[in-house]
Amino acid sequence: MLQTVWVSSPGSWALREPDGHRDGKQTRWKCGFVRTIIQHPCPRHDPKGPGKARMLKKIQICLCFFFVSGILYEISLLSSCFFSYMPMSKHFLTPEQVLNLGKSIIFLETTERLEPPPLVSCSVESAARIYQDRPIILFMKGLTNDTALDLNSNYAAFSLLSSMKNVFIFPLQMETVFQETPLLQWYNQVVPEREKNWVHVSSDASRLALIWKYGGIYMDTDVISIRPIPEESFLAAQKSRFSSNGIFGFPAHHKFIWDCMENFVLKYNGNIWGNQGPFLMTRMLKAICNLTDFKGTEDHSCQNISFLNPQRFYPIPYPAWGRYYKVWDKSPNFNHSYALHLWNFMNRNRKAVVAGSNTLAEKLYKAYCPTTYEDLIQNAELKDSRLSKDAA
Repeated sequence: MLQTVWVSSPGSWALREPDGHRDGKQTRWKCGFVRTIIQHPCPRHDPKGPGKARMLKKIQICLCFFFVSGILYEISLLSSCFFSYMPMSKHFLTPEQVLNLGKSIIFLETTERLEPPPLVSCSVESAARIYQDRPIILFMKGLTNDTALDLNSNYAAFSLLSSMKNVFIFPLQMETVFQETPLLQWYNQVVPEREKNWVHVSSDASRLALIWKYGGIYMDTDVISIRPIPEESFLAAQKSRFSSNGIFGFPAHHKFIWDCMENFVLKYNGNIWGNQGPFLMTRMLKAICNLTDFKGTEDHSCQNISFLNPQRFYPIPYPAWGRYYKVWDKSPNFNHSYALHLWNFMNRNRKAVVAGSNTLAEKLYKAYCPTTYEDLIQNAELKDSRLSKDAA
């Protein structure tokens, strides 16, 4: 006798307790499995002989095989295709649950704005496309647990990014981020209103704490990903003998990042731009490595930390940042680059990607963040339509 019992409530399937009889004595038994239950029959006299017993045995073996196969299949889904869930299911995950999946790509927005501009959207989208098997997390300081934002939000870029299966958007809660790090004491003592460069300093601190706790890759929100980074422990050279902190990656609890956090507090000076950022990374790297000039496109390595050639992320150096917003006779191929830093900090005149302008930046949007680019075109058309109506 085979018996499979389902309780209608999804996710809480259980087995009732049927009664079996053997030798005139009543016996009770329970079995519990996930998803399905196969109960072994209670032995009894069968006038039809062993033929029926063998058939039942074969059926049991088949059912057991399918049950085990199903369990193994579900395990493989969880381990390799976690992001095949519908976007709405992401709303039930906490930052720690996602970060603990490992190898996250982390972005930070330390202003209060809730509408990511096109370059931020492009950076996150390009990472989501290049690293489809990894969580892409955008932490936003302006977002709180009570902020009512969803897929139907009035913030177009928020909706666009939220709809991507491996993109997660969470509030940035600095006090929580700095727990169990050298930065907590500093954070409790600092007065943000008196800090000249608080947006940048708080971002410098947050990225260190997050990468130390959980590991992964940190990227600035003006970095467009074009191919996967093959390194696990790396810093990005902005130029020879000088490291940026706009993109770096380490496994969790790496000593170099812990030392950086300690030095952040020890040598803190919020009045000097970059003192807690690229200058921090550079002085800490120089303390353990003999830095030399780069030759060609070679990378350097020291104490299991890769110091990646400027061509990997900064093929256009910051003095020439405006070239991203110009039309090129022949666009560069960036064959030696993993991602491109567009130097948004230098873009004080707020140059933007304009649909149809044929600039290098527009071509990058088309190639690496096409959904953001599409949205850009639609917004431009709506704006033109409104202007036409107003003129009429």
